Parts: sequence; structure tokens; C-alpha cells
Amino acid sequence: QVQLVESGGDWVEPGGSLRLSCAASRSISSSNAMGWYRQAPGNQRELVATITAGDNIRYADSVKGRFTIFRDNGKNTMYLQMNSLKPEDTAVYYCNMEFGFTGYWGQGTQVTVSS
Repeated sequence: QVQLVESGGDWVEPGGSLRLSCAASRSISSSNAMGWYRQAPGNQRELVATITAGDNIRYADSVKGRFTIFRDNGKNTMYLQMNSLKPEDTAVYYCNMEFGFTGYWGQGTQVTVSS
């Protein structure tokens, strides 16, 4: 079993920045792939960004150029740097990590972008 703990969600004005963190209870260097997803009220959960073991990175079109996914294997933590935030980025953000054939989810962290 792997526990993922997210942090960094907050309220921010449009144009602001936040950095989300996802700390894992085991070494993330053995993860096949990991990523961030989000779910706004009334919407399905959607992919935001993913990074594979080979450092292949993929972003949703809506966040390209504004968000950056990266990880620190030494801290067993994955991050999502979010810049130029927009009201439509408001959602609960979830991290996901795959180890072998099993995927694990964090509990979610709320990001609210409004003036």
C-alpha cells in the first residue's frame, strides 16, 4: 500500500501562482508514471499533467505553458507548479502514482481561483 499526501492548495486571485506537492510513502523512483488530475464541481475528473519513469511529460491543452510537473526522487515528492492561474482552474486537484499494475490516489487538495 502506498499513501500519497497532497498539499499546497489554496485560494488565489487570477494571474497568481501556486505549487502543489504530492508526497509518497515509498520511493517514487520505482513508479512507472505519475500525474496530476483535477475535478471541478459537476465535471468528470480530468488529466492535468503526467510524467513517466522516462521523463516523458504530457499536459492538457488548457494548462500548456502555464503549469509545470516535476519530481524530486530524493524527497519522494511530485510537484505541480501552476502559474497564470485562471478561474477555470478552480477544482480539487488529485495526484496519482502507478507502481507496477496498481495506481494510487491522494486525497485531493482544493484550488480556488477568484477575485
